[in-house]
Amino acid sequence: MTTTQMLITVFAAGAATVLTRAIAFIAFPPGRETPRYISYLGHALPGAVFGLLVVYCLKDVDPLAGSHGIPEAAGILLAGGLYLWRHSMLLSIFASTALYMVLVNFVF
Repeated sequence: MTTTQMLITVFAAGAATVLTRAIAFIAFPPGRETPRYISYLGHALPGAVFGLLVVYCLKDVDPLAGSHGIPEAAGILLAGGLYLWRHSMLLSIFASTALYMVLVNFVF
């Protein structure tokens, strides 16, 4: 890849980032009511993403081998408990990931 191609790629990526961030402000200006489907997506997508993460984490778990899925189960239980307690998706994801990594690397 030449220097010119690299510069064009970096510029295009930066322009795409700025454009995608600006579209929300153009499509939904302040003072206008947010469409109902956007509000629905705001409420439905976090749970859907959380569910997708659980499915992705469990896709290769074999309960009959190795650690028997204990690190995964502990991470899921911690994530669910933290979310019910604090209602923070990021806290739940980060804490359960940290627990899982500690269990996988130092215990099992």
